[in-house]
Amino acid sequence: MGILGNYPLFQQAYLVNNIDESIQKWHDLFGAGPFSVTDHHKCDTFDYRGTPQEADVSYAFGYLGDTMIQFIVQHDETPSIYRDMYKNGEEGFHHIAYLVTDFQAERQRLLDMGFAPACELFADGVHASYFDTREVTGGFTEIHGDPPHILGIFAEWRRAHEIMKPGDPLIWRRKEGRRSTDK
Repeated sequence: MGILGNYPLFQQAYLVNNIDESIQKWHDLFGAGPFSVTDHHKCDTFDYRGTPQEADVSYAFGYLGDTMIQFIVQHDETPSIYRDMYKNGEEGFHHIAYLVTDFQAERQRLLDMGFAPACELFADGVHASYFDTREVTGGFTEIHGDPPHILGIFAEWRRAHEIMKPGDPLIWRRKEGRRSTDK
């Protein structure tokens, strides 16, 4: 059984220098979007390589076909899984992700395969772990829980991609957990 087990890959993530510019480029080139953006995201619990230090990051999530695309900007120099791969000002592919129903069992399976968790967090009612799989994938591998409320949010973003028309807002900035099209 491979690293993904029986789970399909659902996300590709990229560290970028400017979220809005990256969204526009991916939309113009591939038709990706719209994207939901959370500036300066905070987790409920966070662990980076055994420490509670949490980098200041912003995220954007959108779809390209059936694949979720994530853009990440790190605003500071706090040690992180992003700085493990890229210095400030550099950008590129960072991780793949897949959704899991039995988070603890899948986490243990990856541990048993010899991969170390580099970052583990709990946010928005869901667990996620990033395993250092750079020797195999060229990046990290994220396992992400799949509770119903998260699947509902992802379905909303996927549907927005399917029905997007020219002139529709390309960026939704989240304010207090709600979608907003104003900057």
